[in-house]
Amino acid sequence: MQPDPIVEEVRKARDAYAKRFNYDLDAICRDLQEKQRLGKRRVISLPPKRPRKMNSNG
Repeated sequence: MQPDPIVEEVRKARDAYAKRFNYDLDAICRDLQEKQRLGKRRVISLPPKRPRKMNSNG
C-alpha cells in the first residue's frame, strides 16, 4: 500500500509540534489548554449520556 500524502503531512506536523515540547505530554496539554483559554471559541461541556437498557429479548 502506498503512503497517503495527507496522513504523512499530519504525522509530520504532529511530530514537529510534540518535538517543541520534548515529547512531554504534560507540557503539550498545558499548551493546548492555554490555546483553548485564549481562543475565541466558546467551549461547552455536555452531561454524559446514559446507556439505554437492552431488552432481554434481543
